[in-house]
Amino acid sequence: MEQRKILARLIAETSGSNASANLEEEPDLILTLKVLNPIAVAKRESRSARVLADKLPVMVRKMVYQGVMKELEQEMMEREIEVELNIEYR
Repeated sequence: MEQRKILARLIAETSGSNASANLEEEPDLILTLKVLNPIAVAKRESRSARVLADKLPVMVRKMVYQGVMKELEQEMMEREIEVELNIEYR
C-alpha cells in the first residue's frame, strides 16, 4: 500500500492528474481461446466441411470459431455463468 501511495504521488507530480484513482482500479481479466487446428476440427465434425475445407479454408475457420463460441455460450448458460463472447481478428 505504501509503495502504491508513493508511486501515485510521483505520477501525480509528473502528470498533474489524479493517478491514485487509476492505480486502485483492478484490470479486467480476459480469457483468450485459440483453436489450434480449425480445419482438422471442421473435417472431423462435419461431412460438408471435408469438401469445403480445402476450397474455402477462411470460411471454414470462421464457421469453426462460431461453432465453438456457440457451444461455450450454451455451456455457460447451463451453468448460469454470465459471459460476453466475442470473436477478434488479429
